[in-house]
Amino acid sequence: MDSESDNGTGHVQSLARGLLVIRAFNEANPEMTLSEVARATELSRAAARRFLHTLVHLGYVWTDGRVFALTPRVLELGFAYLSSVSLPEIAQPHLEKLVSEVHESASVSVLDGTDIVYVARVPTSRIMAVSINIGTRFPAYATSMGRVMLADLPEDKLSAHLDQIDLAPLGPHTITSRAELVEELARVREQGWALVDQELEVGLRSIAAPVRDRYDRVVAAANISSHATRTTGEAAREDLLPPLLETTRRIAADLAVSPQSRAVVR
Repeated sequence: MDSESDNGTGHVQSLARGLLVIRAFNEANPEMTLSEVARATELSRAAARRFLHTLVHLGYVWTDGRVFALTPRVLELGFAYLSSVSLPEIAQPHLEKLVSEVHESASVSVLDGTDIVYVARVPTSRIMAVSINIGTRFPAYATSMGRVMLADLPEDKLSAHLDQIDLAPLGPHTITSRAELVEELARVREQGWALVDQELEVGLRSIAAPVRDRYDRVVAAANISSHATRTTGEAAREDLLPPLLETTRRIAADLAVSPQSRAVVR
């Protein structure tokens, strides 16, 4: 049996571990020593060293002999995805029009595992403690965009998703009960949009709606986010939701006629 595969499933363990090493670097840990990488990835020092030096050889990691850091070449991995789908390119002008109308930040994300990943964004002002850029990830359960995508999952897939996560309190009002989250997702599914009020971070209020493909499947979500001091929940529903729904309708219409639209189906 191939030593690189896991029980004949085709799972290449070395590739998975190499990607694990790349993902260990983040905003909080832009540079790490060998020991820190091994600890972050739960790999042995010897294994971490092999993967790091392989990545150095390939140009994805830089080292001065003591610390390691990602190089700009890792952006190729993300650009390969973005260039293969039409969603970010299609969504961007619609987000720009939406932001010019509501004067609040707007974004589009897709569901990746238990997280949402931002693929398009038009900011107006920084309203979160962390910067949000293309590629930023947040736990889906505590975000408005995540909830509209989770609400579309079949019951078995949603149950499997919830089995993988710890419903940790990220903000002052985060739903941490599985039963309450399931109830909220049912409400989101019925009404067709989600409002999250300071569940991800203090002061952040956001409202999201799904983006559907030509087969009426939810393939992404768009949201408008604002500071809680500027927009009440009622104002978000009355003033922000209608233009948001129109924006997602237009994105979906353009996506439906795109020859690459099948690429965004999860």
